[in-house]
Amino acid sequence: MKKYFLLFTILILIVSCINEIKKDKELESIIEELKPKLNAKSTEYLYHFAFDCIDQEYPNKLGQVLGDASYLKEPSELHPTFYGCFDWHSSVHGHWTLLNILKEQPNFEFREEVLEKLIANITKENILKEVAYFDNVHNKSFERTYGWAWLLKVAETLQDWDTKEANKLYLNLEPLVKLIEQKYIEFLPKLNYPIRVGEHSNTAFGMSFALDYAKKYSPELEQIIIEKAKEYYLNDKDCPITWEPSGFDFLSPCLQEASLMMKVLPKAEFIDWLDKFLPNFRNNPSKYLQIAEVTDRSDGKLAHLDGLNFSRAWCLYELGNTLDNIKMINLATKHYNYSYKKMDSGEYAGAHWLASFALYAVLKSN
Repeated sequence: MKKYFLLFTILILIVSCINEIKKDKELESIIEELKPKLNAKSTEYLYHFAFDCIDQEYPNKLGQVLGDASYLKEPSELHPTFYGCFDWHSSVHGHWTLLNILKEQPNFEFREEVLEKLIANITKENILKEVAYFDNVHNKSFERTYGWAWLLKVAETLQDWDTKEANKLYLNLEPLVKLIEQKYIEFLPKLNYPIRVGEHSNTAFGMSFALDYAKKYSPELEQIIIEKAKEYYLNDKDCPITWEPSGFDFLSPCLQEASLMMKVLPKAEFIDWLDKFLPNFRNNPSKYLQIAEVTDRSDGKLAHLDGLNFSRAWCLYELGNTLDNIKMINLATKHYNYSYKKMDSGEYAGAHWLASFALYAVLKSN
């Protein structure tokens, strides 16, 4: 009798396990279906934000240091390539957005119109003027390191995208790429302490983007970034993720650091590091992160929080896909969907830059 009871118990356990596995598979399928996709509809929605602004000169925030009155020039004179989209870095990642749309969607309906604008902006003559600006004694640290990182992302895309148009654009852009590369190589060894804020100067963000480029195209920069990442972050523990977000954040200091270290450490070492850095986060990420709510999309600083939702999404997708963690992937999609639905608010404060963040999240979701 005991023998039959034992067999019956084992059978129940087996059936229960099979049902749980089936439920998990069904849940994974649902979450996969909800993830954002780059298709004809989403591409047309995203492209127009960048397309409309890369040649829109005003309003404009220059962020320059004036050496004398001769520095007072039109944005398009100072930055003949990257003068649109309100500020230099937004123009750079606006160009990145359009390049990646063409790269990922070769048959995009407005391909020729997009290419026409890109080719008109990224000329050899224009880029040499951009280089001269960065070489100016008063603006050597211009866009350090946020704009630098996005410029290297543009260079990465152009070199990965093997077409005659991309090859020509990269040759034009190359002098600026090499200059930014060298600026990174000179700057990072002098930076003793990382910058951990949730805005442009966040060191982990800049290093993470630059590392993507450097792993493919700059061994010297790759080595420096990996060494400095370990110096800055390897011993970090208990990141206060529940303190996030600050009111103007568009980056998560904790998640950006985790994203970088995931690229620096072997997987087993990274998991051990992550569990010390964000204890219990792998088991229940939604306990520590709630979607950031935006109260006024006409306010450029408050609109940053839509960007935070997208940048959190791409970090969570990176982590979730690497660690096969469905909870992180699900949380990423919730963040993405909240701000994606509200992005086309008609407010230039967000329209001039958010498409880049949304597209990057889509690309990281798969």
